[in-house]
Amino acid sequence: MTALLLDPIYQQHDTGPGHPESIQRHVAITKALTEAGIVAKAQSITPRAATVDEIALCHDRPYIETAKHDVEAGFDDLSTGDTSICPKSYDVAIQAVGGVLNAVDAVFGGNAKNAFCAVRPPGHHARPAQGMGFCLFNNIAIAARHAQKQHGAQKVAIVDWDVHHGNGTQDIFYEDGSVLFASTHQSPLYPFTGHANETGSGKGQNCTLNLPFPARTGMQDIGAAFTDRILPAIDRFKPDLILISAGFDSRIEDPLGQFRLTDDDFVALTRLLLESAATHCQNRLVSVLEGGYNLRGLASAVTSHVQTLLG
Repeated sequence: MTALLLDPIYQQHDTGPGHPESIQRHVAITKALTEAGIVAKAQSITPRAATVDEIALCHDRPYIETAKHDVEAGFDDLSTGDTSICPKSYDVAIQAVGGVLNAVDAVFGGNAKNAFCAVRPPGHHARPAQGMGFCLFNNIAIAARHAQKQHGAQKVAIVDWDVHHGNGTQDIFYEDGSVLFASTHQSPLYPFTGHANETGSGKGQNCTLNLPFPARTGMQDIGAAFTDRILPAIDRFKPDLILISAGFDSRIEDPLGQFRLTDDDFVALTRLLLESAATHCQNRLVSVLEGGYNLRGLASAVTSHVQTLLG
């Protein structure tokens, strides 16, 4: 069964009027998944607050304190970067992390074969000591470390199809050979990282795979990147868990990106990663929401993605 993390608590992170990473993203996803009958079919995951020790699996403790201070002090933005915050942002952010960790527990515990986590704020730009790019804490990176620490996962693969490069995730694992990070993203585009020659260092050499593409790239090139580069890398790596940084700003008509993926393309990419999960890690796959800022397109793409997870 597919598990679904879809809780209204993630609508309490209020970025203010006109902000692209808005409450309405979660509202639109909730409405679409409910109307499609997916909420009734999927197993529900309950969020929880992650502990400081869990967040510190990937983030420096002084940064965690800074994020908490900035929120409690009433700042409009994190002092470390371009992330809008409100009085409830810290509490919502730790509930996002904790909810994703519950999803990891569900797939390792045999209660679900895969999961989709509709969380806010997103996470893949959050670096060890810096929140940026709408992100406070790196949900998916902490999930990888949690799988290793709590469930004995030796290797975890993270595939990021957001239109923006997951610089935070890359930074966290760049010198770590136990996590494979593979990303397709538009270049040049914020955060202006993720060049093809960024492949990892030390123990992490060749465990970072960046596949940058120009604006207006579609499934012909991105699909080939998956079949020719990412899937073979996963085959060689043989992970115990596959995580997806599922950013739907790579969909056509998104206001913050210029890729041209369609709902059918997300179905195809999802199927490819489900096949890899079946081959290598007993179907264990957890998908975590990142970007996606055209509300209609986001809702439609997420629905197609989760329907594919359901099988």
